[in-house]
Amino acid sequence: MSTKTLIVLSGPTAVGKTAMAIALAKQYNTVVLSADSRQVFKEMAIGTAKPSREEMQGVKHYFIDHVSIHDRPVYDAAQFEKEAIALLESLFQTHDYVVLAGGSGLYVNAVLHGLDDIPEVPLSIREALNLELAEKGLDFLLEELNAKDPLYYELIDRGNARRVQRALEVIRHTGNPFSMYRTGEHKARFFKTIHIGLERDREDLYDRINRRMDLMLMQGLVEEAKVLYPNRALNALQTVGYKEVFDFMEGKYSREEMIEKLKQHSRNYAKRQMTWLKKDKSVVWFHAEDGEGVIKAVSSRQ
Repeated sequence: MSTKTLIVLSGPTAVGKTAMAIALAKQYNTVVLSADSRQVFKEMAIGTAKPSREEMQGVKHYFIDHVSIHDRPVYDAAQFEKEAIALLESLFQTHDYVVLAGGSGLYVNAVLHGLDDIPEVPLSIREALNLELAEKGLDFLLEELNAKDPLYYELIDRGNARRVQRALEVIRHTGNPFSMYRTGEHKARFFKTIHIGLERDREDLYDRINRRMDLMLMQGLVEEAKVLYPNRALNALQTVGYKEVFDFMEGKYSREEMIEKLKQHSRNYAKRQMTWLKKDKSVVWFHAEDGEGVIKAVSSRQ
């Protein structure tokens, strides 16, 4: 059995994954792989709560500022799986532990278990769906998904626009239900894993989310969104933190309403993340500030 261990840190937005990842990386003299589907993009910093150089405390991070929103093909979980596994093969030559941290469940699962073999989809279909989402909203796409693949409709996180789009891309391209391609088979990996979930009391977590959003606005979130506005139809920008600002820029609501929606939608997102994670019985849960408990759990797996 391999003695190499991948320490996986999951948890809702603003729970404190970055701080714990850095503490673990220092404890085990190792590096951090970011499993965040938004921090991977160079152009998106404030709205993704990307850690600063100061916050990284000299710990090497991979997959942050990794690609551009303009790159083609669009960076996705399949590409992340390919690159992350190749990187781990190299890193485990010199490290006994590596930390994988992030809030994108699909990216984490891609590394832990691999992804199903989903057909490639023409860019034109993806762009058409982006436009429909922007103009008609998520409910419109959900109606189509329910009609064409009710099985997957019942399983999916219906608040996750990217998942809904991905399923419809495949359905429109192949004419088959997306659920037909979901085998659920796990790929064998060459390392052990321990999956740590970080949590806080709901009131504490929601307060952290609200304060983080206030900080983002002070740091220039609206100004960052103005620069990104011409690219608002791209998949990378169909996300909480930017969509609300784009709507404000288009006069759909006031600045005060924008701020409240940013906070509300971020809290809703955190709730969906926790619901998703709690379904995974392999996750070992700790309070986000219980670094000692996490280290004990990791050490006991050796």
